[in-house]
Amino acid sequence: MASSTGIQGDDFRYLIVRPDKGGIWDVLKYSLRGDIECGSKFLESSDQGVVGGEAADHRWIILVSIVARRIIHFLGKPMELTGYGVDFFLNLLSQNGSLFGLFYNLLRGDIVIPKRGTETFISTIGHLDERMDLYQAKNLVGDLHNSTPGEGIKNVELDDRATMDLCMMASKLAYENAEVVRNVVVHHWKQLMTLKSACLQRMQMHFVDFYDCWDGPFLFNGALIPFVIGNHFIDYQKKKSTQVFLLCDKPKDATLILISFRGTEPFDADDWSTDFDYSWYEIPNLGKLHMGFLEALGVGNREDTASFHYHLQKRGTKHCYPEAAKVESSNEGPHSEGSAGIDKKGIPPEMLEMSAYYVVREKLKTLFEEHKNAKYIVTGHSLGGALAILFPIVLVLHDETNLLQKLLGVYTFGQPRVGNKQLGRFMEAHLNHPVPKYFRVVYCNDLVPRLPYDDKTFLYKHFGVCLYYNSCFIEQKMDEEPNKNYFGITHMIPEHLIAIWELIRSLTMGYTHGPEYKEGWFSIFLRVLGLSMPGIAAHCSVNYVNSVRLGKSDMPAAGPAIVFALKFSLVCNSVCKLFSPCITTSILLVSSYQYYPCQQ
Repeated sequence: MASSTGIQGDDFRYLIVRPDKGGIWDVLKYSLRGDIECGSKFLESSDQGVVGGEAADHRWIILVSIVARRIIHFLGKPMELTGYGVDFFLNLLSQNGSLFGLFYNLLRGDIVIPKRGTETFISTIGHLDERMDLYQAKNLVGDLHNSTPGEGIKNVELDDRATMDLCMMASKLAYENAEVVRNVVVHHWKQLMTLKSACLQRMQMHFVDFYDCWDGPFLFNGALIPFVIGNHFIDYQKKKSTQVFLLCDKPKDATLILISFRGTEPFDADDWSTDFDYSWYEIPNLGKLHMGFLEALGVGNREDTASFHYHLQKRGTKHCYPEAAKVESSNEGPHSEGSAGIDKKGIPPEMLEMSAYYVVREKLKTLFEEHKNAKYIVTGHSLGGALAILFPIVLVLHDETNLLQKLLGVYTFGQPRVGNKQLGRFMEAHLNHPVPKYFRVVYCNDLVPRLPYDDKTFLYKHFGVCLYYNSCFIEQKMDEEPNKNYFGITHMIPEHLIAIWELIRSLTMGYTHGPEYKEGWFSIFLRVLGLSMPGIAAHCSVNYVNSVRLGKSDMPAAGPAIVFALKFSLVCNSVCKLFSPCITTSILLVSSYQYYPCQQ
């Protein structure tokens, strides 16, 4: 098999790490001695050479992956119950005004009970950062000329700062339910200032659709369908776990379409397990891709590895999801010609769902028929960022030339690694010309962009332009964020010092930068908990929103950064006298010095 993308051959290889298989002694023997027989009990591969070769070279990180995923699996149900409780409690407080308001309403017998799935029920991520409105530049023209990141995005005729903010706010909004998303886009994002033909104009954001998709479509008698009938039913996570929504900049003649994938939910064990998964699938001449992320995008299932081969290759005939497995809401008739004789009788309606990749791709094609001059941006935070960059990767595999030409850019925030170095080289050839289109935004000590592990032994590598922000919101362009694997002993003390500084900063932001930057009690509480493991608190969306809105371009040397830190500490100390100026200043110096580019 050959294609214009240069991908050919049928030698698709894979490695699946199954933490539920094998015993603890099998894992230890394989980790310590490289015992292939023991490794084969919890490792599944396309050939024995993978287990005894590449996997054996990476067996220590496989051990970490197995241990982490077993712990996450053990805590899965408690995490889920905790998440339900936290969500309900936070909404109970907010919908009743406050803790005082809750007690007052309770005494009156007029307590408001939050209802899931409504436009007033906000997620935990939403409560960490309650801002909903988009960035409004005080001097739009000045921002356009002074901001440098993302030259490839300027064709959308939005200033860079507003574009990045739109992407970040959409990434944060993707954590909410469909009604909240619709309400925010329609009522809060009505007017976004844009510069067009040297005139200030307003555009009204238009909500397109929201999708709650199943993981992993698969094959049945050669037909592409999102479920299997009878005894052949296979499902990876056995639930809807991939959310994505689309919007346009206006209802008619839109110039911008935005796609936002939901990220890792804080209490979803499956999402965290995916982040720590070491399983991969290799495509000849392209590279290795993270198998868990491919499943979340809906282009394969590890229980039927042939499904990856089916979805991740160029089609000899038109590869159209609706033609292969169109799911009608009326629940009538067969799915497609390829599934003739297979009806939907006895199949629960909730199983009749499409995969994220195919539903978004087909919706894009429909939108471009309606909006001829539109281009699109793909974005996401955390796991959503991984899905955002995988989407154009699969478009390249499918030779979707028209859609790729319409791609304006990919902005990800706190995104984990999705593949190896070979994949990066392959995709940079498609995303860097004529201008860079892929930008990874990373905040300071965020743990997630440092996963899965990467060093000279291991295979996962980032690619694209990294827009890195330190704890003082100083922005710098680089290929890779500092301390790329997080768990380095030399970085442990600075990481904790910066976490202390971030806690202090959260208490003063409302005074130093304005009321919209004031952090609530829940966000501050998480920062206190994050002192034990700074990378978790650093992953919160509030840091990324602040970085985009307050970010400043990098300075030529460490000296000005230290001067900035000293000035900033004086402001903080004047507002918050409870903290020692010496301690605050020292933390700021470590923050600016340790993570400044000329010091790396």
